[in-house]
Amino acid sequence: MTLTLAPLLLDAGIDPAQTLVIRHAFVTEPEESGLTGLHADSTHAEILAYTATQSSDSRRFPAVPPRLWVVFIKEGGDQARLWSVVENRGETARDDIRRTFDVSETEHMADLRGRLVIGWKSPRTWRMSAAAAGKYPVVGIADAEPIPFPGFDRLILSHAQLQAVMREHRYASWRTALSSVFGIYLITDTRDGRHYVGKADGEESIRQRWHAYATNGHGGNVELKTLDPSSFRFSLLRVFDPATPTRDINAAESHFKVALDSVRHGLNRN
Repeated sequence: MTLTLAPLLLDAGIDPAQTLVIRHAFVTEPEESGLTGLHADSTHAEILAYTATQSSDSRRFPAVPPRLWVVFIKEGGDQARLWSVVENRGETARDDIRRTFDVSETEHMADLRGRLVIGWKSPRTWRMSAAAAGKYPVVGIADAEPIPFPGFDRLILSHAQLQAVMREHRYASWRTALSSVFGIYLITDTRDGRHYVGKADGEESIRQRWHAYATNGHGGNVELKTLDPSSFRFSLLRVFDPATPTRDINAAESHFKVALDSVRHGLNRN
């Protein structure tokens, strides 16, 4: 049985009926619409800007495009490689030639960026509904390149990124690093800026504690159970060697709760 794009979209939480699939191709001359085409050396930012700029001709691009766009880059004669999934936040400008949209990358299918290759049956068709593209076969999924651990003091993760770190092979070194330390961590609800200060000690490393958040979003914390974890941002305030006395870790936790006022005006209950 041939694997197709459709189940990968559904697994990523993408509704094919409400999603557009776009395939960019490298060109050597300006397109008929007057848009400057992409080339093999186009940067990530240039590809995003190109995606955000579409033709004003409604025959070339939907008058009311959906929120999510799955973007591929043409590869070979009849294949396309996943570039990214972007969110369309609305049209920002328009003239007789082009329309500009506010688009930003999402975490949908982030683990498959640059890895997923599908067959593209219609060489002249560069955009279609995800329901139609969902029938296209998966040609291959390349092994993910390992991502170097950035260091404890540079670690800032969204909830979706935390889930990827705990699940994907390319983050193996991150899990190893987080398994080696206890510490004080910070969860920030980016919707209102409130903080939750937590600790990992005793039998739980940072990795074990954060795995709980990746799994259920709240890690058993009562106050967090009422909130949507998609707006959470995770970072480390201080790390400790596992041999550190528990009293020292408790003292650090108390210090940061006071410093960040996370009890009176945050998400800590005590």
